[in-house]
Amino acid sequence: MPTTALMVLTTCPDKAMADAIAKRLIETGLAACVQLGQSVESYYAWQGAVCQSVEVPLQIKCLAVHYHAIEQLIMEQHSYQVPEIIALPIEQGLTTYLQWIEETSQS
Repeated sequence: MPTTALMVLTTCPDKAMADAIAKRLIETGLAACVQLGQSVESYYAWQGAVCQSVEVPLQIKCLAVHYHAIEQLIMEQHSYQVPEIIALPIEQGLTTYLQWIEETSQS
């Protein structure tokens, strides 16, 4: 079944920010589900240096039509200058779950 659903991935520097973003995405109807993962240790290049930090990953299930609003919301609430925001198309999945995303994410 072709779908217009996405899984948007981002990370936050702490659980409080992750909670705030997740709650806002659900309250606004931009996402059907946001899962916060266990903290991960990230290594990355930033401004010519190798950096390390602990981050909280988020998996956001939503409709593609809401991507730009989700990106804007994350950018407004995020403390990073360049946060990770990656959207992956959900190409296949349980039909009833994909229908639930569609029904729940419409505003």
